[in-house]
Amino acid sequence: MQMTPKTILIRKITILCCCAILFVNSYWASLFFAVEPDAIDAEIRCGNFEAAKKLIDQHIFDGKMTPAEIWNRQCQKEIMERIKKDFRGNEKQILNRIKQYYPEMTSEQIQKWKADKSLEIMIIDGKEQYFRAAAANFFRINKQARQRKLEKDGQGDTSLNDFLREHLSAIYSEARQSGRAENHQPQTIRVTYTLTVLPDAVPEGEIIRCWLPYPYRNHRRQTGIVLLDSNLNNPIISPPENEHSSVYAEKIAEKNKPTIFRIMFQYCSTGEWFDLKPFSIKPYQKESELYKKYTGECSEHIIFTEEIKNLSKKIIGTEKEPVAVCRKIYETITSEYPWASSREYSTMRNIPSYVIENGHGDCGMLSLLFITLCRYNGIPAKWQSGFMMHPNHAGMHDWAEVYFEGIGWIPVDTSFGERKIFDEKEEIVSFFMKGIDSYRLIVNEDYSCRLYPAKIYPRSETVDFQRGEVEWRGGNLYFDQWNWNLQVEYIKTPNNIVQ
Repeated sequence: MQMTPKTILIRKITILCCCAILFVNSYWASLFFAVEPDAIDAEIRCGNFEAAKKLIDQHIFDGKMTPAEIWNRQCQKEIMERIKKDFRGNEKQILNRIKQYYPEMTSEQIQKWKADKSLEIMIIDGKEQYFRAAAANFFRINKQARQRKLEKDGQGDTSLNDFLREHLSAIYSEARQSGRAENHQPQTIRVTYTLTVLPDAVPEGEIIRCWLPYPYRNHRRQTGIVLLDSNLNNPIISPPENEHSSVYAEKIAEKNKPTIFRIMFQYCSTGEWFDLKPFSIKPYQKESELYKKYTGECSEHIIFTEEIKNLSKKIIGTEKEPVAVCRKIYETITSEYPWASSREYSTMRNIPSYVIENGHGDCGMLSLLFITLCRYNGIPAKWQSGFMMHPNHAGMHDWAEVYFEGIGWIPVDTSFGERKIFDEKEEIVSFFMKGIDSYRLIVNEDYSCRLYPAKIYPRSETVDFQRGEVEWRGGNLYFDQWNWNLQVEYIKTPNNIVQ
């Protein structure tokens, strides 16, 4: 039926009215549902992760965010999921383990331990969640619990201390007799490193990109580096100057099969011990690039917060001499901040602040606190990490280096700390304030740097690089989607010659 001009006009007016109504409704809906960024951050701080994720999705939907803002908010959602994976401890199992040493344990005691942070919990979405290593950490953090466990179980495995007692004494003796700090007790080490992506973590036919740890090739303590073997096609070794040293490779995922990346390499590591006498330390060249770079703030973690300033004042007082300042910082951290298992670094905004607030940290966390305090006091300091490679004790480890004018960079390991158990001369007890053993694998010369080739998606570990990194075009593969394995073989170095 043919429409009259009047009918056409009415229809046009109706369409315009409908459009107007839709526009107004959309406008007011956008005002009503618009999400303020502060509201998202507030929910995250309160542990209301599900509410925060809904607000993020809503904020993205309102169309007012830039691509960069969307990316950052999506990363926040990923971090919340990572935190939930760290705080997945089984309450019954954790409390039963503690009860073995505290059979009289009461609910009041448990609440006290939570309040003083000996027992690590987090309120997530209104529920109390235990840190996955809460039981083990309880006996590391709480002094009374540590003593009670020691009285019941004894010293436990002392093999590492026994090994170090002899090894450190040998390095110290060689350094004193030779008059040089470097190249002592060389040890050739062969490593087979395997990273296995779980079956069907990536769809069949997709390319998996993988970065494996590799010895850093630009440091005096690490020589004779060679890639002996691999199951990789066209592996790419990062440039020597790259702060994160890696081997990169790609493989195609197969259905129902794990994807295995494996390399075998060899290197020679040596120990050091520096005789730090105040009169051998020269004034810093404060206009040099080295001094400016390594006494400045950096990224999220080396920040001169009020907490750092207050702690520094408490530790340092009026001391100005660099070695004495360094010693005070070292002794405070080793005596007052016990080592404890850590949640993933990517979930923490400021690691030194976390250590100060909670009174403990793992090797990397304690190292970052040490580095930050040194830099704040005008002492150049930097990050170094990779693996400790001692027989039967190989595993991930982080430490630091400090710079003294006239001497150079020297290693400092706050986690290995004061070896008072040795009952030896002071130089051996405080060995790790001015030296390091021969059983190390240096992979990183800094933290939070770029991988080579560049990674597209956010890293599983945003600070350190040790276990490796994996991704595909669909996103990053987190630690629960793959496994890693380190096999170590010790090769005798002929005639004690540094290779």
